Amino acid sequence: MLLRLSCLPLAAALGLAAPLAHAQDFITRLLDKPVPGGVAVVPLGQAPTAPVATYRERRVMVLRQESGGWIAVVGIPLDARPGTQQLAIGQGAQARQARQADFTVRSKTYVAQHIRLKNQRQVDPNPADLARIEKESAEQSTAYRAFRPEGPSNVLLDRPVEGGRLSSPFGLRRFFNGQPRNPHSGLDFAVPAGTPVKAPAAGRVVLVGDYFFNGKTVFVDHGQGLVSMFCHLSRIDVTVGQELARGAPIGRVGATGRATGPHLHWNVSLNDARVDPAIFIGAFKP
Repeated sequence: MLLRLSCLPLAAALGLAAPLAHAQDFITRLLDKPVPGGVAVVPLGQAPTAPVATYRERRVMVLRQESGGWIAVVGIPLDARPGTQQLAIGQGAQARQARQADFTVRSKTYVAQHIRLKNQRQVDPNPADLARIEKESAEQSTAYRAFRPEGPSNVLLDRPVEGGRLSSPFGLRRFFNGQPRNPHSGLDFAVPAGTPVKAPAAGRVVLVGDYFFNGKTVFVDHGQGLVSMFCHLSRIDVTVGQELARGAPIGRVGATGRATGPHLHWNVSLNDARVDPAIFIGAFKP
C-alpha cells in the first residue's frame, strides 16, 4: 500500500521550505542519531511503492525521497546494544519474505539522577496500587504499539510548550529515594502550571487517562508509529478519537501523578521504542 505521506516531497513532510535537492541530507542530518534511545535513518533503495520495513518485529516509518528512493526512520530502544542491527524489508505481498538492511548503533552513556519523593507509595506501591499500575501499563502499551499507514504531517516536531528550559533529559538512570527505577523515557520542560500544551504535529487522540505515575495524560498518534505522550497535566482539553491539527491545544501543564513540581513530561515513541524527543526539536546532545 502506498503511504499517503510518500506522495509528498520529503521537505514538505518535514514541514520545511528547504530546497528539495537537499531534503535527503536535511532529514539525515537532523534525525539520524543512531544510539540507544535514538533514531536511525536507513536507505531502502528504489521501488515503485513503499517497502514494508520492520525492526524487532515492529513496523517502522518509511518515507519517500525526492529522488524516488525510500528511507526508513527507525526508533532504537534504550536497551539496544551498540553494533550492527537489522531491518527486515519486504515489498507488497512479499513483505514476509524479507531482505535485510543493516545499520550501526553507536554507544551513548546516560547520567544518573537522584530524586527524593515525600509520597513513599510513589516509590513502593501497595498491592492495590500495583494492580492499578498493571492495568494502566497495558493501556499505554497498546497505544504505543499503534501503527497507522497515514504518515505524520511533519517529522521535525514543534515544541509542545512555549518557553521554559529543558530540565530532566531523556535516558537519565533514575533513583527514587535511593532505589533504582527505569530510565527517564521522555523530556521534561520546566514551565509554570497552567502553561498551554499543543500538538507538535497533526494527529489523533488515542488515549486519555489519569494514571498512578503519569497523572493526567494524553496520547496522540501522529501516524506511521510516531506517538507522543504528554503527562502530569493539570487539565485535559481533548477527547479520544479527536483529530488534532498541528499546534492544536491538548491541555495545561501541571504536577499530577509522580511529580515533584509543575512541568511537562513529553514522550516520543517510534515503532514502539521510546526515543529522545530532543532529536525531533533540534536539541539533541551527543
